Amino acid sequence: MTLNRLLITSVVVENRPVRDVAAQYGVSESWLFELLARYRAEGDAAFEPHSRRPRSVPTTTPVETIDLIVELREKLSAAGLDAGPDTIRWHLEHHHATVVSRATISRYLTKAGLVVPEPKKRPKSSYIRFAAEMPNETWQSDFTHYRLRRPGGRPGADTEILTWLDDCSRYALSVTAHHRVT
Repeated sequence: MTLNRLLITSVVVENRPVRDVAAQYGVSESWLFELLARYRAEGDAAFEPHSRRPRSVPTTTPVETIDLIVELREKLSAAGLDAGPDTIRWHLEHHHATVVSRATISRYLTKAGLVVPEPKKRPKSSYIRFAAEMPNETWQSDFTHYRLRRPGGRPGADTEILTWLDDCSRYALSVTAHHRVT
C-alpha cells in the first residue's frame, strides 16, 4: 500500500482527524489537505504519484526558432558556406532578429542529426603503455631547468638537472646537475 493510499484511507474511511493522521505518519497537514482535494477531484488516480515535471518551461526555445536553425543549416551547407553554430548564430541575429546561444544551436543541430560527432580526445582504451620487458633494455632521459638562488634570495646560476631512468624497473639510474647549455 502506498503512503498516499494509506493517508487518504485513514481520513476518508476511518474518519480520523487530519491533524492526527498527519502527526502519526510524519507529513504536513497542508500536504494531506492537498492530497484529499486531489482524491475528491480525481478519484483513485490520486493514489498514484504525479509527475514533478513543470507544466510549462518559459525559457524553452520556440519551435519556430528550432526550425529556422535547421533551415539555415541546410541552406548554408547547400551553398557551400560554413554552417557551424557561430555562423548560424550570426545569421539569426542579423537577418532574423533572434538571439540564441551557440550551445543551444549546437544542441538542436545534434538532436536533428545534422552534426557528425568528431571527438577531440582519443579514448583511454587506445593508449598503450610502453614499458621495457627486461632491466636495462631501455632507458629514458629527461632534463629540467632550475634557477639556483644566492644567499639573500638573489637570482643565481641557471642549472639543468639531467635524469636517466630504467624503463623496466622505473628506478633513477643517474641524477646530475650541470651548468646551463644553450
